[in-house]
Amino acid sequence: MSVRDSRRCRWGIGSPLVALAVAGICAAAAAHANGFADGSVAPQGANDWACRPTAARPEPVLLIHGTWGNQNSWDTLAPQLKAHGLCVFSLNYGRAVFSVRGSDPGVYGTADIRSSAREIAGFIDRVRTATGAAKVDIVAHSQGGPLARQYLRFEGGAHRNDPGRNTVRRLVTIAATNHGTNAEGLDSLLPSGSAAATVDDMIGRALGTAAAQQLPDSEFLRTLNAAGDTEPGIDYTAIASRVDRVVTPPEATFLRAGRGATVDNVWVQDLCPTDTFHHGTLPDSPAVAYLVHRGLDLTYPGSPCPAPSADQQN
Repeated sequence: MSVRDSRRCRWGIGSPLVALAVAGICAAAAAHANGFADGSVAPQGANDWACRPTAARPEPVLLIHGTWGNQNSWDTLAPQLKAHGLCVFSLNYGRAVFSVRGSDPGVYGTADIRSSAREIAGFIDRVRTATGAAKVDIVAHSQGGPLARQYLRFEGGAHRNDPGRNTVRRLVTIAATNHGTNAEGLDSLLPSGSAAATVDDMIGRALGTAAAQQLPDSEFLRTLNAAGDTEPGIDYTAIASRVDRVVTPPEATFLRAGRGATVDNVWVQDLCPTDTFHHGTLPDSPAVAYLVHRGLDLTYPGSPCPAPSADQQN
């Protein structure tokens, strides 16, 4: 943790809500203190703009990180997917320095999710133009799940009356905040009525607009989910971990299949009971990698359930 972050952790704060927000900042700072990759360099195997899909692998794969993350969240998974001959792409999105957390170097995914969805739309257009692909597959972590669904529903990614025009074939989500998260009780601190807007603003200034939008029953999530969880013509895989302490309850990540869509809701621990990778490191979990590969109709080359190691601690 830097001196700057240490000073933040000593702030005198009267509001329990802001205290909890700062606790989140400090925990994240501690987690990234050593060797944090700032997203300035794409993961190995990603963003080869000369890559051309093959008949066997016609869809490029777009990797979308979560709140406070960056494209280096995919340093483990990107080269694995590239080894299958896929065209793999990643990006940093949602940079918004007005919040305390969002002002830190290498921290993305704090902006309004609706504006981030427009960034995703532009990036997918670029990928499709460069590769000549009609559709892409998406793998998304945490906020990346509702962000991808916002793109599908409101930014031209899906066409309910003509699924053949969809720009996405498969969406695989990892511990996505599809139905919000109470962040181990954060929602219990939220007042009802007109004061909610003030609290959302407090959360936004501390943690970023996207954090407030992922609380249960937020205006953003109500709008996103009003017409159901899925879009016709898209295959969904929703991966959840029973030890997830960020998406709480963990099953809030699961999706309900609507007309013309398929959904596979899966628990990491049904595959690997000993998996204890926490929310932020789930993209590094071999069990998650196995499930991502399965969701993309790929064969995972290693063991999905190796012996636990020290870096899997909660």
